[in-house]
Amino acid sequence: MILPKHEIIARGLIRDFLGGVQFQPCGVDLTLQKIFRFSSPGKIDFDNSQRVLSDCEELKFDANEEAFLPKGAYKVVYNEVVKIPLDCAALAFPRSSLLRCGVDVHCAVWDPGYEGRSESLLIVENEKGITLKKNARIIQLVFFSLREEAKHAYEGKFKGENL
Repeated sequence: MILPKHEIIARGLIRDFLGGVQFQPCGVDLTLQKIFRFSSPGKIDFDNSQRVLSDCEELKFDANEEAFLPKGAYKVVYNEVVKIPLDCAALAFPRSSLLRCGVDVHCAVWDPGYEGRSESLLIVENEKGITLKKNARIIQLVFFSLREEAKHAYEGKFKGENL
């Protein structure tokens, strides 16, 4: 079952949100805090023993709190802190306005037990690029109720990220 707005708020699944306009009937919009450009290759293996995350360089917003992004791949960090209880999980979808500008956001699953200020991959496919304002709403996070509580909470490297 998808959790409605009132349950997301009542259960404290999201904090540090910027305003009520972020809450949708079936989720909450997450907003853009930071943008990074990838500056090195990464390495992914089976058990993470050799994992190397790509280095990134933060891009600065201009005096109008805007950043122009040419076609390419970027890492974004959200303003909001998400806290997923053991009886929930969450998935994110790009806002339709973003898609209509030729830009997509790719996200992993928000597992039960995850807490943090999440990061995602933003892909600019539009040959002309896009300008993003600081605090722009870029994804909608949808919370799902699990049939039963998870037996184990997420305890991976990214728990507590960007807090």
